[in-house]
Amino acid sequence: MPAPAQPKIFHIAHVDRLASIAGDGLILSDVAIRAAQKPGTVIGMNNIKERRLTSRLSSYPDLAVGACAPFYFCPRSVMLFMIFKRNPELQYTGGQEPIVHLEGDLHRAITWANAAPRRWAFTLSNAGSNYFEDRADAAHLDQINWAAVANNGWGYNGVDRSVKEGKQAEFLMETAFPWHLVERITVHSQAIALRADAALNGVAHRPPIQVKRDWYY
Repeated sequence: MPAPAQPKIFHIAHVDRLASIAGDGLILSDVAIRAAQKPGTVIGMNNIKERRLTSRLSSYPDLAVGACAPFYFCPRSVMLFMIFKRNPELQYTGGQEPIVHLEGDLHRAITWANAAPRRWAFTLSNAGSNYFEDRADAAHLDQINWAAVANNGWGYNGVDRSVKEGKQAEFLMETAFPWHLVERITVHSQAIALRADAALNGVAHRPPIQVKRDWYY
């Protein structure tokens, strides 16, 4: 399956992080969040987050995965499913309802990063795994398993494990991703939409907020 003409990228976060993200004008990497001691609920797996702090990109051997702001290429990600199922390896137990998707356009993000300049890369599978491949050239986007990215049935019996792996491909931007490149915020319910809207009070860039229940489990 070829790469989409205009791929979108998605960062997931707890709604209580939105005010900090919008106020700073940045979606920060884990390294930057820790250094600044930013408020808000952590939703990832601690052991994987720790691994990402030292795991290096082959495209930039001095750059750790955890020093990049991470995005998926799809909503309804594998990570969101683990949150939905309240995976016992997660410290966070609040479920998927407060999780928001921050959506951007891949090519617009790459154009901005190249001009900044800001290093970026994408992976062919989960960047938190012990082994993954990464690329730093948009000409190689066709190497992503786009059929897996689009597959919402990745967890069913009989589905090849490569589908689950391919669905977890990531886009990574060094240090931080600019808030003005976020084009839309999608949420689980109207109640969370109201919380998201309140979090943007006083912020110049206010992406539209939409309830997209089908982007959740």
